[in-house]
Amino acid sequence: MPPADPNYEARVRFRADLTQQHGFLHAGVVTSVIDSACGYAALTLMPPDREVLSVEFKVNLMAPAQGAMFQARGRVVRAGRTLTVCTGDLRVAGSESVVAMMQATMMAVEGR
Repeated sequence: MPPADPNYEARVRFRADLTQQHGFLHAGVVTSVIDSACGYAALTLMPPDREVLSVEFKVNLMAPAQGAMFQARGRVVRAGRTLTVCTGDLRVAGSESVVAMMQATMMAVEGR
């Protein structure tokens, strides 16, 4: 089995039905995709019988989300037995332009 990689990337393609009134990717979509990237990053360090749930996060929306494709990156900062702290960001794919950043706490759950 390869070693766990406490990093995870997710992508979302721009779609008109995912925008807000000004035509930018909606903040709820931005938050969801970063939350998913952080959750999967945390999951890479969990035992096979565990899952993760988000218990807390804070998002900084730093720029309007405009572009054709977005890339979210989640990274584990500290993994504990029950709680895992992650950080994540969303960028316009192919650039270093940061749209949003997140700090999140994930909780390990058994038997889900």
